[in-house]
Amino acid sequence: MSPFLEAMRRVPDLLAAHLLLAASALALGLAISLPLAIWSARRPFVARAALGFASLVQTIPSLALLALFYPLLLSLSALVGGGIPALGFLPSMLALTLYAILPILRNGVTGLATLDPAVIEAADGVGMTGWQKLRLVEAPLVSPVLMAGIRTAAVWTIGAATLSTTVGQPSLGDMIFAGLQTQNWALVLAGCVSAAALALAVDALLGQVEHGIATRQRVRAGVALAALAAGILAALSPMLGTRAPAVVVGAKGFGEQYILARLIGHRLEAAGYRVTYREGLGSAVVFGALKAGDVDVYVDYSGTLFTNEMKRQDVLPRPAMVRAVADWAGRQHGIRLVGALGFENAYAFAMRGDDAARRGIRTLDDLTDQAAALKMGTDLEFLERPEWAAVKRAYPLGFKATQAYSPTFMYRAIASGEADVITAFSSDGRIAAQKLTVLADPKGAIPGYDAVLLIGRRHAGDAAFVGALKPLIDAIPVATMREANYMVDRDRNKASPEAAARWLERQIGR
Repeated sequence: MSPFLEAMRRVPDLLAAHLLLAASALALGLAISLPLAIWSARRPFVARAALGFASLVQTIPSLALLALFYPLLLSLSALVGGGIPALGFLPSMLALTLYAILPILRNGVTGLATLDPAVIEAADGVGMTGWQKLRLVEAPLVSPVLMAGIRTAAVWTIGAATLSTTVGQPSLGDMIFAGLQTQNWALVLAGCVSAAALALAVDALLGQVEHGIATRQRVRAGVALAALAAGILAALSPMLGTRAPAVVVGAKGFGEQYILARLIGHRLEAAGYRVTYREGLGSAVVFGALKAGDVDVYVDYSGTLFTNEMKRQDVLPRPAMVRAVADWAGRQHGIRLVGALGFENAYAFAMRGDDAARRGIRTLDDLTDQAAALKMGTDLEFLERPEWAAVKRAYPLGFKATQAYSPTFMYRAIASGEADVITAFSSDGRIAAQKLTVLADPKGAIPGYDAVLLIGRRHAGDAAFVGALKPLIDAIPVATMREANYMVDRDRNKASPEAAARWLERQIGR
């Protein structure tokens, strides 16, 4: 089977989740916009305020808006004592609803404001009430203009819904983000084609509704609406079953995390649990999701938790750091740190081997003297992390330029010469494959990053759950993890995270 056809096998479930999310956001957007449009058409001040706010929302990047709803709902849930889901469907729907409002509201207000005054006077002259005038005169005349706004909102919402992956909502964006991170272009293409096809199909059906309304062909409009309703019901069908709640395995947005998530999922499935995945999450989001119960298990790194979550600036020996994180996580959040997996994935400053040799750079001290002539590439998080602040305190690095990339493109940047130094990952197989030199850290500014297995409160005391995962503790040597990572990250003969996880299972024999 071709890689594209293999990727398309993932589409049906994600397409259903994507359609349900977009339809819910559009429906809520309509429920807000239509009354607001009527009110705004009759009150110019309300129109200016409402359209101004809706326009302001459009200036916020959709990814940022999605990210903002997560901490907002998390704080609200803590304030009311829990019960508000901060990850997945709710934050995604609320953010997308805000994006859907402007085209519906603007077209509704414009349509009502530009009605022929003579028509309104005639309606008043025959003694129509305000409700009768709206239902029998204004609504039919405004409907074609309003439908154009609804069609625009639908296409925008379906497109922006691909970004909901970043806050843990399944969508066609899962395929796009995973494909970008693992350079699986068949997966990216399948996700993009499916999202585009969904947007075109919905737009075409809404176009039929618009035409049916404009030409008073009720059957035509009704058939199109029925087709839309049937698609939404089909998307809802997986939710109507009686299956037990699924265990949620979380993962950050790079290849190693995708592999480890599948490794965990396979063991839990073998133990009888039903598993779903929430992948492509940021460090703060995934840990917050574990605390809130939106994710049940994932792999993090001791140095990330020590600096980002515990706000520690000191550096402990690796075993002591793991113990400190385990004690803090259990005491503060009821999270169980089962143990370290056996390898470290630390930040490591790396240069092209020939360039480092030519410049005589072997350590971060050496790099300090020449940094002003060099360009640094990092992952998307590093420049905002405490680790970077710690490195700058220890080494006065002042680079010519810095640029953040997704991990995949960071390695491409150093290979092409767009970057001279990158913040590589010590368990990444591309370090050896690209003949990069890892610079020593003589002052110990960079903490240890043992991969540790975290289980949320819901399953922390579940003996069967913990027992299924305990064989992974101290089972994965760094060389084996590097090889599994490179299977996913290499340019040719690329393996999927699923295949790499199966290979890893065979290597560790557990």
